[in-house]
Amino acid sequence: MTRLTANDFDPEVLQLFDGYVHGRLSRREFLSRASRYAAGGMTAAGLLAQLSPSFAAPLVPASDSRLTTRYQDFPSPQGYGTVRGYLAVPANAKGKLPAILVVHENRGLNPHIEDVTRRLALEGFIAFAPDALHPLGGYPGDEDKARTLFQTLDQGKSRADFVAAAGALKGLPQSTGKVGVVGFCYGGAIANYLATVLPDLGAAVPFYGSQPNAAEVPKIRAPLMIHDAAKDARILAGWPAYEAALKEHKIDYQHFVYEGAEHGFNNDTTPRYDEAAAKLAWGRTVAFFKAKLG
Repeated sequence: MTRLTANDFDPEVLQLFDGYVHGRLSRREFLSRASRYAAGGMTAAGLLAQLSPSFAAPLVPASDSRLTTRYQDFPSPQGYGTVRGYLAVPANAKGKLPAILVVHENRGLNPHIEDVTRRLALEGFIAFAPDALHPLGGYPGDEDKARTLFQTLDQGKSRADFVAAAGALKGLPQSTGKVGVVGFCYGGAIANYLATVLPDLGAAVPFYGSQPNAAEVPKIRAPLMIHDAAKDARILAGWPAYEAALKEHKIDYQHFVYEGAEHGFNNDTTPRYDEAAAKLAWGRTVAFFKAKLG
């Protein structure tokens, strides 16, 4: 079967889908407004199904013998009490390793983010992906249900859980104590946030995440590598103010905008995936972490 790409959809449908997945449109509103673009026997529900993730073919299978993986709990007294996530470690690691916190999109710890976590472990890192939905029973196995659950989280507690997870990674016996964070969409916003509250954070890589308030920028100590999509007007609208603050306070940052790419371009389970942009961004990200975390 030929893999669908963003070019197979009307740009307005992509905008409607972005509104739907980020809670600005209900499912009913998406279906109603997208119906005008359904043609050739396709329905609006069919368009939604085509745009939604398919987790059938992870890049790194969960059974990969080069890795040791498990679900791990850490205490989070300022958050929901316990933060639970997916931990991946190189199976034959010699010596201590730097650690990377992987922060998911607004659907919790789904199979794609577990795959990303394994990819980082294969690069020689301890990788841990918390599930913000753990207090509500965990990722439910359905993206629509996950989005609905996500909207009920206390974000103050959820942010505290991510802070606790970063601290736990720093203290792991097999960790060098150097910790970085990478996040996607919601997770990109969390990566930006953690850079403002963790003065010992080693590096932060937000993918198409909303920016922190300019007043918080002076607190950033970690070097940043920021990945954005050229067709992501919503996120890019916040960039000028963020960039001005980063420059004013002499923060170490790199910013890459990927021409022709849509929001979510790194997620290879959806048609918005852009193979060229994703491979370039991922290569830059891994090299950045290796340079900054050792």
